[in-house]
Amino acid sequence: MNALQESYLALVRFLLPEGILDYFELSKIVEGLTGLHIYLEEKNLPPSECKDRKLESKGFLPEIYIQDFPIRNQKVTLCIKRRRWEVKDTGEIISRDWNVVQQGTRMTKEFADFLKTMY
Repeated sequence: MNALQESYLALVRFLLPEGILDYFELSKIVEGLTGLHIYLEEKNLPPSECKDRKLESKGFLPEIYIQDFPIRNQKVTLCIKRRRWEVKDTGEIISRDWNVVQQGTRMTKEFADFLKTMY
């Protein structure tokens, strides 16, 4: 990663909720008439509570939209795609347990609580 990319990443980490880039990748940013839309996709890192099970990524749950704090008078919307996995042995579809994430990381309680209530 070059110095410019590192600078952009540092700025993005500062603007987004704490800990979000541990689990999500920034996919794009769109500035429009309704404000700034920041698109994030959950990384393909299976949940730690399922480490003993064979999982296969099965794409994403429907995108959710979170209103975040404004940046320079621009309304900010986080457009989040959460990943889902299939348990190979049973066919069960699972997604990350945000209760576990909130306890084990720097993710803010408010952000984890919001994600938990979405599904």
